[in-house]
Amino acid sequence: MKLKFSFADMAVSAKESVTDWRWWSSMGQIVLGCLLVALAFVVFINPYDLVPGGIYGLALVLHNLFPSIQVGTFGYMFDVPLILTAILIFGGKLGGRTIFASFVTPGLMNLLDYLVYPNAEAIEALDPAQLLSYTNKAGELVSLCDLSNHLLLAAIIGGCLSGVGVGIVIRNNAATGGTDITGMLLHKFAKMKFANGVLLSDALIVLSGLVVIGFGVGLDGEGKGLLLSLYSGVCIFVNAKVLGYTIDGASRDKLLYIICHEHSEAMREYILKDLDRGGTYLKAKGMYTQDEKEMIFLVVSRREVRSVQQKIKEFDPRAFVVVTDAYDTFGQGFKPFPEEDAMPTE
Repeated sequence: MKLKFSFADMAVSAKESVTDWRWWSSMGQIVLGCLLVALAFVVFINPYDLVPGGIYGLALVLHNLFPSIQVGTFGYMFDVPLILTAILIFGGKLGGRTIFASFVTPGLMNLLDYLVYPNAEAIEALDPAQLLSYTNKAGELVSLCDLSNHLLLAAIIGGCLSGVGVGIVIRNNAATGGTDITGMLLHKFAKMKFANGVLLSDALIVLSGLVVIGFGVGLDGEGKGLLLSLYSGVCIFVNAKVLGYTIDGASRDKLLYIICHEHSEAMREYILKDLDRGGTYLKAKGMYTQDEKEMIFLVVSRREVRSVQQKIKEFDPRAFVVVTDAYDTFGQGFKPFPEEDAMPTE
């Protein structure tokens, strides 16, 4: 019996193994991101009635009205209809990963509730005094993570964890559902920018939190005041900044327009060899002098900007340079082009 063997078959098998490994790695990262989001809400946001927008912010508002229903369960109540609607409207563009993340996150929130609180009554009350608690030798219940007197710290940590978690999910071409889907729906039917649609949805949810939790409407008038909304605003701000940092990375690209009075071959050699970058020459003409000039179009990482500036000064002290942010840079040496079914980001 002869065994058929070829290097081509071996190459195909290796390629499939790499593809499978990447898929599992990506799905694992999505689960990690969902876990961080769930941890942020269960430990640092929900116990202190912070409402940072999103479906889970709305779920927290409703939990205050109906304490017997967990926050994660309310998340399912909103996510499932939104996902089904989005599937009917957008079809494959929604992406199976988003559906997966939208179902995993509320489930992890409910599971963490049972892990960090001692009983069902504590889960209903979302009592921070019983959060990760134990009984000491005196028979007193002691919480390991009660930040009731440090709400600013809770808002910052909650915003950071949530931002990192959502960022990891988005980097793997998925979303946690909720207001992302409402943003897509508003973008399609109301011709509103995706980011503005998400912002509008979150603003309405934060306003509902102010009315229900802040002013105590429906809670026998036992509101917690405007201060709670200010802490929620801190959480939203931190979440947005960390989310952007997580998605774009620490070295957001910079775009340089370099107008040289005289072309410097040394500058070209520096860009190609030392920076290991490519650039583009653009023909330019001075408006006042009408002299022909050369403008270099160059994209570098943030950490490379200072060294490029120093080299420009060294090679051509009369050069004129404009540095601006390059929020999305696609192509060889930078980010890959987004997939057709990728979630919109703006």
